[in-house]
Amino acid sequence: MPPEIRLDFEAYARARQQQLFRTAYLLCGDTDRAQDLTQTTLTKLFQNWRRASRADNLDAYAKTALIRTFLSEQRSRRRERELHTPIAAGPGADRPEVRIALLAALAELAPKARAMVVLRYWEDQTVESVAAQLRCRPGTVKSTCSRALTRLREILGDAAIYVTEG
Repeated sequence: MPPEIRLDFEAYARARQQQLFRTAYLLCGDTDRAQDLTQTTLTKLFQNWRRASRADNLDAYAKTALIRTFLSEQRSRRRERELHTPIAAGPGADRPEVRIALLAALAELAPKARAMVVLRYWEDQTVESVAAQLRCRPGTVKSTCSRALTRLREILGDAAIYVTEG
């Protein structure tokens, strides 16, 4: 790979690594797995950089690669899935008990539902954008998110009051 292309990728990876990590962490709820997902995604981007760098929206391309990597990993680990222990919120974080409860509740969702909720509500993406990234219909995103939110409310119970309050 020519040096200028490699340098272009390195600049992108440095600039977007934290953003990809945050999304990966929301998907899996585990720091080590999030780092692995981020690294795997960046490796895949590097391997396909010529095509990826020509994408209309490189960030969307990278997020799609991250989501697909996560879902692929989940499918292969379905039988041996472990419970994910959320890490404690960092110093100065607002209401860490709510954050921990929410991360634990997200970990209870099926991988695809979790991916849809994270993209739709945390990343604030449109239904159409989520559908395109996950290669499904917008109606599937709507119904899955609706069921996932109902499930989150069930899991959170009384904690849901605090999560929904501003």
